[in-house]
Amino acid sequence: MVSPAAAQRDAARDPAATAIPGHSGDGASDPGVVTEALYSRGLDGDLPDFEKRIGYVFGRRDYLRRALTHKSYSHEAKEDNVRHNETYEFLGDAVLGFVIGDLLFQHFPHLDEGALSKMKAYLVSAPSLASKARTYDLGEVILLGVGEEKTGGRQKDSLLANLFEALIAAIYLDGGIHSARQLIERAFSEDIRRIDQQDLLFQDYKTALQELAQARGLLLPDYNVVAEVGPDHDKTFIIEVKLGSLTARGEGSSKKEAQQQAAKQALSEFSGRYGS
Repeated sequence: MVSPAAAQRDAARDPAATAIPGHSGDGASDPGVVTEALYSRGLDGDLPDFEKRIGYVFGRRDYLRRALTHKSYSHEAKEDNVRHNETYEFLGDAVLGFVIGDLLFQHFPHLDEGALSKMKAYLVSAPSLASKARTYDLGEVILLGVGEEKTGGRQKDSLLANLFEALIAAIYLDGGIHSARQLIERAFSEDIRRIDQQDLLFQDYKTALQELAQARGLLLPDYNVVAEVGPDHDKTFIIEVKLGSLTARGEGSSKKEAQQQAAKQALSEFSGRYGS
């Protein structure tokens, strides 16, 4: 579990936030805060399980309460100071974008801005974020207004995506960027690994290798088919690429895929030999 940052620093970051739902810091009742709200539905008596599920224990649970409060609930609540999570969505989006951008930059040092932007857009898309929210069962614990509840708000991708961003903001406010980054890395590590090993949709290694050659004043990469293995209906192509004195090979079910794999290997070997 990640330890939260000091409560004094947290209070300075979000002075408008209430204390633990239903209570002020000195234990007195906090008027206008819905005491039972945080523990409704999936969090009823299971807050430790929820925190275990997300891998983070909150020092100030009012951050979590606000992250889980949809504007429809806030608008229907009689109390004036039940605040919804839209500004948390804004902050969470910024934190998520920064961390994902940094992870991609570190993981794919040879890709250009266009390829990195495509990968980032995919990872932070509403369907992607909604799937993360479902992983943590966030739809079961969000506080919704009656109308939103009746229209199936707990299953809407857009709502769940925003909710995941709000959760990131709550963790950031409570524990800082390191804590938020840990959640994001856990949530997206498999997606990034899968993109790296399987999905060439977002990665144009041939272009990256060509740009590297031009930047270093080398002749453009030269690709040649060195072997075709297997029957026509299930053929594997082996392609060799030459860049200066460097030679690398790749294979795939098509020449295009084999070229991409060869370029990827060449980039890796070039980096190991000369540095990026």
